[in-house]
Amino acid sequence: MAERAGKPPSKKKPADKSANKAGKNGASPAGNPEKLQEVRAQIDGIDRQIQELITQRATWASKVRAAKGELRAAVEYYRPERESQILRRVLDRNQGPLSNEVLLRLFREIMSACLAQQEPLKVGFLGPEGTFSQQALHKHFGHSARSLPLASIEEVFQEIESGNADFGVVPVENSGQGTIQSTLDMFLTSKLKICGEVELRVHQHLLSRTGRLEDIERVYSHPQSLAQCKAWLRANLPHAEKIAVSSNAEAARRARIADDAAAIAGETAGHVYGLKVLAGPIEDRQDNTTRFLVIGREFFTPSGHDRTSLLVFVRDQPGALYSVLSPFAKHGVSMNRIESRPAHSGRWQYVFFIDVSGHVEDENVAKAMSELGEFASDVVVLGSYPVALL
Repeated sequence: MAERAGKPPSKKKPADKSANKAGKNGASPAGNPEKLQEVRAQIDGIDRQIQELITQRATWASKVRAAKGELRAAVEYYRPERESQILRRVLDRNQGPLSNEVLLRLFREIMSACLAQQEPLKVGFLGPEGTFSQQALHKHFGHSARSLPLASIEEVFQEIESGNADFGVVPVENSGQGTIQSTLDMFLTSKLKICGEVELRVHQHLLSRTGRLEDIERVYSHPQSLAQCKAWLRANLPHAEKIAVSSNAEAARRARIADDAAAIAGETAGHVYGLKVLAGPIEDRQDNTTRFLVIGREFFTPSGHDRTSLLVFVRDQPGALYSVLSPFAKHGVSMNRIESRPAHSGRWQYVFFIDVSGHVEDENVAKAMSELGEFASDVVVLGSYPVALL
C-alpha cells in the first residue's frame, strides 16, 4: 500500500534487546504472570519471617523486663545508650538498597513498640501538636511513646521534675540562628540531666486557609522560624505583619481561623490544622537544621559514641577561661561548643555552657575535669549522652 501523501514512510522501531534479555533472565517479571506470582510468593514468605522475628524480639524484650524484676515504670527499662549501640550496628551492617535513614526509622519503631508493650514512655515536648519538637520526639523515641504537648520549654522541665513525664524534648540550637537561650537558662536552676540529642533537618513552609498569597496581611510563627525565613519574607511578603508566637503549631492554629493570615511551619502542622501550602521550603539556608536535647532525671552509662555537656562557673580573674579550657586540650578532648550566659547569681557574672566529645566516665575526660583547678568556681555535669546518629 502506498504511503499517504505528506507523511514520511513509517519505520519499524528496532527491538529493545536489553529488555528482551532482561525478560529471558527473569530480571523483569512484569511481562511474565507466572514469574510475577513467584516473586510475590517470595515476598509473602519474607513478610511472614519478618513478622515472626518481630514477635520473637517483643517476647525477648518482655523477658528483659522479667530479668530486671518488677520496676516502677517504663522509664526504668529505657536505656538510651543500649539503643544507640543497636542502631549503630544497624548502620554498620547496611549494604542497601534502603538508606541509613530509612533503616534507622524502621528499627526505631520496632524498639519503640517493644518497649511500650506494658506501658509507653511519657515524653513532653513544646506543643501543640505538629511542632518540629514533636517530629524530633518521634525521630528519637518512635511513635509508640506517648507524646505530651506542653505550652512552654519551662513547662517541659516542670513536668519531668514532677514525674508527670519521663523525658522531654526541647530545642537548643539552630544551624543558622544559633542557641535557644531559654533552654540554656533552664539548666541554671533545674536538676534535670541531658540524656540524648536529636538533629532534625527543618523545612519551613508558608501555610494558609485559602492558599492564595495575595490574601496574606500577617504571618504568624515562632521567632526562630521568622528569622530563618526573613529573606524570603522580605522578597515575597514585604508589607505583611510578622507576629511571633510560642510555636509554629500555635501559628498554624491561628492561621486556620482567618483568610488574611498565614503561618510558617512544617508540612506536618499543615496536615494537622487543615492548611494549604502556599510556598516551601522557604528557609533561607538549605542546611537549616535544629538540634534538640532529650532531658530526663538521671545519668546513663557510656554508649561508645558520646558527648558531655558541662556548666562551668569561672572566677573573675585574668586567664581564667584559658586555664579552664587548657586541660581539655592537654588530654585530647575535643570541644564541640562553648556559649556564655549571665549566671543570674550577680551582676556581670557569667557561666559557660561547654560541650566536649566523650563520656564523663572516659579516662581522658575524667582527667581533664579533675584539672580544671582553682579558676573554675563550680562545674556541673549536665549530662553524658549518645551523639545523634543522623
